[in-house]
Amino acid sequence: MSTAAKVALVTGAGSGIGKASAKALAKAGYAMVLAGRRKEQLDAAAKEIEAAGGKALAVPTDVGKPEQVKALFAKTKETFGRLDVLFNNAGMGAPPVPLEDVSYEKWMDVVAVNLTGVFLCTQEAFKIMKDQTPRGGRIINNGSISAHAPRPRSAPYTSTKHAITGLTKSTALDGRPYDIACGQIDIGNALTELAARMAQGVPQADGSIKPEPLMDVEHVGAAVVHMAGLPLESNVLFMTIMATKMPFVGRG
Repeated sequence: MSTAAKVALVTGAGSGIGKASAKALAKAGYAMVLAGRRKEQLDAAAKEIEAAGGKALAVPTDVGKPEQVKALFAKTKETFGRLDVLFNNAGMGAPPVPLEDVSYEKWMDVVAVNLTGVFLCTQEAFKIMKDQTPRGGRIINNGSISAHAPRPRSAPYTSTKHAITGLTKSTALDGRPYDIACGQIDIGNALTELAARMAQGVPQADGSIKPEPLMDVEHVGAAVVHMAGLPLESNVLFMTIMATKMPFVGRG
């Protein structure tokens, strides 16, 4: 077991927001645990962090499966001895079909990753953080702009992201006795592989297709580092970081 000064775990760390945030946290001095379903991408992200002088442990994990989540946090504790920051970032959407055509199976798939997975990871983080010395830690949940307002035909994703807001508040409250802080970052139009299509055009509430502005995903990483780096007596409960000109603020 190594004794790292600060340890952070990021789910969905193989690409996009998760990878950018993991790299930013590593640059800020955290030893990183990278979790996600795709081993090749996790290994590549870990190599990038190590090439830049950081420490990284890649642990392939499906956060919707309790036994895999338990193994992930056991490996984290075994390797680094503690956990200071958990970024619950892993998430998935469903095909943009009419609400009445969403299958039960697809609904449950989205709930398993976006909500149940966050809850399971939070439970395991609590178990480590409340008993370590020094005690406590910080949990950051990826809520998304969809925690505030839906896109058309996004009922499964939007429902789970609204639920994350409730889980964030409950976690912040229940973590108080153990010096565990919890906050939520709501991200709008960060330029990732998945979001790049927005520049070509995405469905709007009025039925039209319009391109939307995007922001550099590294700005999200910087925001996560800011939230993570605060002393535990302070907490960013909710932060919205978004492309300045995206059509979120205003009438639909």
